Amino acid sequence: MSATLNVTLLSHTPEPERAVAAAGRLCYSSSTAAQLKEEMSEDEVSRLIRLLIQSGHLSALEHASFTFGVDGISRACSHQLVRHRLASYSQQSQRYVHFSDADGFIIPPAIEEDPAAREVFLDAVRRATEAYDRLVELGRERGLEKEKIQEDARFVLPNAAETRIVVTMNARELRHFFRIRCCRRAQWEINRLAWRMRALAVREASHLFWKSGPSCLYGKCQEGKMTCGEEYTLEEVAEMEEWMESIEW
Repeated sequence: MSATLNVTLLSHTPEPERAVAAAGRLCYSSSTAAQLKEEMSEDEVSRLIRLLIQSGHLSALEHASFTFGVDGISRACSHQLVRHRLASYSQQSQRYVHFSDADGFIIPPAIEEDPAAREVFLDAVRRATEAYDRLVELGRERGLEKEKIQEDARFVLPNAAETRIVVTMNARELRHFFRIRCCRRAQWEINRLAWRMRALAVREASHLFWKSGPSCLYGKCQEGKMTCGEEYTLEEVAEMEEWMESIEW
């Protein structure tokens, strides 16, 4: 069964943009953070956040955090995701949660569109699942504990196996994540994940994520000799955002 990517913004810092703006203003004010948060107008909040971003003073953005629920990604994708160290993760355990066909696998698009490749892929997945089920059965026959059985049986599961994960990042780290993973050079699955997370973040706090995304969108590509040579255009991103707005998350 092929799993489908689903991303939900579970929670975030209350009034994240006001919290960031108050933190940024506090450094140069005799007022309290609470006073600044209440007194600033929407225009002041917007201008201050843009000034912080333009000047590279991004530490204030760390005061706003966003928590996402992610379903329908592969273990290959989650291994890439958790390399972003300035974040918190809680992932579905293959030790405590029994894996079955119903949990699904992620099929790469290039394999999905090639009938011969798809057949090879599905055959490998089927054999891996059968091996997993057989190892679980043998463990039960030996009277082993459920967790012990599953922690060993999971070794035969492929990178394509679906997983679920909760991710929390602050706004500064999210901007860094979007710059790297929204780039065309990112692996296709985490690229899709990054764009969907960005769509939700922008919807909730557009000022905090002003000019977020791959560096080629707003200036020079930072990939150097590794550049893909196919820069995103603002029109292309606008079309993508319009499509994502039509999705019921």
